[in-house]
Amino acid sequence: MIKLHSTGLNDATVLSNIFIDRFMPKANGEFVKVYIYLLRMLGRPGAAFGLSQMADSLFCTEGDILRALKYWESENLVTLSYEDNALAGITLRTPWNEDDVLAAVAPQQTDEADSAAESVSNVPSTSPLSEVKPLTPDRVKELKQNEDIIQLLYIAEQYLGKTLTPTETRKILFFYDELHMSVDLIDYLIEYCVGRDHRSIRYIETVAMAWREEGITTVEMAKDSTSRYSKEYFSVLKAMGITNRNPSDVEISLINTWTKDYGFTMELIQEACSRTVLQTGQPSFPYADKILQRWKDKNIRTLEDVRLQDAQHQKRKLEKSVSKPAQQKSAAPNRFNNFHQRDYDFAEYEKKLLNKPN
Repeated sequence: MIKLHSTGLNDATVLSNIFIDRFMPKANGEFVKVYIYLLRMLGRPGAAFGLSQMADSLFCTEGDILRALKYWESENLVTLSYEDNALAGITLRTPWNEDDVLAAVAPQQTDEADSAAESVSNVPSTSPLSEVKPLTPDRVKELKQNEDIIQLLYIAEQYLGKTLTPTETRKILFFYDELHMSVDLIDYLIEYCVGRDHRSIRYIETVAMAWREEGITTVEMAKDSTSRYSKEYFSVLKAMGITNRNPSDVEISLINTWTKDYGFTMELIQEACSRTVLQTGQPSFPYADKILQRWKDKNIRTLEDVRLQDAQHQKRKLEKSVSKPAQQKSAAPNRFNNFHQRDYDFAEYEKKLLNKPN
């Protein structure tokens, strides 16, 4: 039999939020079943427990159980001990231990978070993670008793749509205590990042560090800095198939021309961008500008106007393709018609042949 140990008290089956937020999404479903079953068995110390018993209870093989245990060991959530090359003990390590969480999660940052952090403008050359000064437990406790901070953390959870992890809470407290950002500015910071569909605390922290480098201290200053990267600009980039960077000055100038000078709706501009990528196979703002210039000259203002122009264009092409073969048929030379026809008197030839002496 296997002895099951835990580093924490388990008089009930408790599944931590950190496990749900950090570990469960990327784990195989069968592995999650095994982990939850281990938690359940901690509440039944007298029950029979072994690989075969677990396999029977979870309707899988002992090999499946071992693979799951080794996976959770690699995630630092369990420790396995052996006697005579046989599994003899399992120790569950509490996932709410902050050091274990960081050790397990840090090497596996998602590509989305990495690319998102790199796409922020004016990112300082020094990584923001290296500048974070850990808050003492006493300072964290003191800040979390502040009414403004309590409200801020609540608002942050509403924006992010989930319960804050200890790491996320500490980063937000870091913005307040170390970067000296006001509660209102942090509120706008999170709103701004979520509005761009980035909920990673790493991305939010990178933006916060960039604002500090720019000397931004108020919501008004932040809005002025971010206004040039309005939602419309990113909608156009997305229509072009560009998702990993901010718009350039030239692109911003063209987008402003299309919206303000040409007076086009975002729907029409996105259509021109989609046609650009379809025709050229790549994003091209000059090509899209030519399409929009042509539409402006023809007074095309809506998608319905575009469809009508497309229909007329197709009709002209069809008429041209039908008339062209007829013209080619009448004009094409015929070698039989062009052959010089000779006049023969077949009756005279027959008479000569009959009168020809043998």
